[in-house]
Amino acid sequence: MDELPTRDRLIFAAMKLFGEKGYLSTSVQDILREAGANAGSLYHAFPTKQDVLLAVLDLYRQGIAPMLLAPAWEGVEDPIERVFALLGAYRTRLEITDCLYGCPIGSIALELHEPDPPVRDLLSVNFDGWVDHVEACFVAAGERLPADLDRRQLAVMTLTIMEGGVMQSRTHRTLQAFDQSVAGLRDYIDRLERAAAVERHQNTAHGRPS
Repeated sequence: MDELPTRDRLIFAAMKLFGEKGYLSTSVQDILREAGANAGSLYHAFPTKQDVLLAVLDLYRQGIAPMLLAPAWEGVEDPIERVFALLGAYRTRLEITDCLYGCPIGSIALELHEPDPPVRDLLSVNFDGWVDHVEACFVAAGERLPADLDRRQLAVMTLTIMEGGVMQSRTHRTLQAFDQSVAGLRDYIDRLERAAAVERHQNTAHGRPS
């Protein structure tokens, strides 16, 4: 990390510390120490600690595709399986941290009881970006899902299942809650696929386009 520009070192250091300790428990001195930078460098780039947080949230926004989706979706072409591969990536992070991992956006959203509008806006953008990608998977599934299904709503529900599963698994220090949550989603989507298959069969039988 020493080869990075100072501003980038500060952002990556803050990202690491906010994930490990939380935003409120991370001091400016913690960030400086982790980044190997001095106070002048930080305040030149970021007038306040909140400005560091905004830069971190913007980096998460930019990084959702290369840092999260691309590794999770490598070799996975089926759009519905991509959704479960993404959830599987979160499970892996929980597993390798003994259930200490928390979704960084979800953790910050919970930690900051009433964040300032710029922070809340970037948290919202991050959540919406996640939902956009999952919704695109459900849209790509086409007629495998019922025609009248609100795919945006299903994507929002998927995010809620992921965040809730992570939160409960962190609390109980076991993967059981996360696995049960994902299994419930899998069962629901399986039922949707079966309903869509019946719908296609009925349309075919009555000469209607599927």
